[in-house]
Amino acid sequence: MSFTSVFESVSVTSTTTGSGANVVYIVPANFDLELTYLTCTNGGSTQNINVQVYHADTTSYSYILRSHSVAGNDSYNILTSNRIFLHAGDKVLAYKGGGTFDVILSGKQYYNPVRTI
Repeated sequence: MSFTSVFESVSVTSTTTGSGANVVYIVPANFDLELTYLTCTNGGSTQNINVQVYHADTTSYSYILRSHSVAGNDSYNILTSNRIFLHAGDKVLAYKGGGTFDVILSGKQYYNPVRTI
């Protein structure tokens, strides 16, 4: 099955959970995403970062990473050999406790004409 590569990087400014968090990526209609890389970088002093997934099917949020402390000028790789599978309308979101964070993700996006939001 063929796929399209996806890459996204977002500077995190939000300190609010749920719908107030920064959207890193939204899976488009008629697609599925295999998330293969997800990391947080901290360009400031040691602070906490949170990463969530919004599930469109159930309109609920789940934490991938909750209040994880990342040292200043360091990064934290959330996924190693693991994968996360998302569907149309699902979102990856992030918010911070403070500091200067970026969240970077990449993955494989598959066309799925049966899947809608």
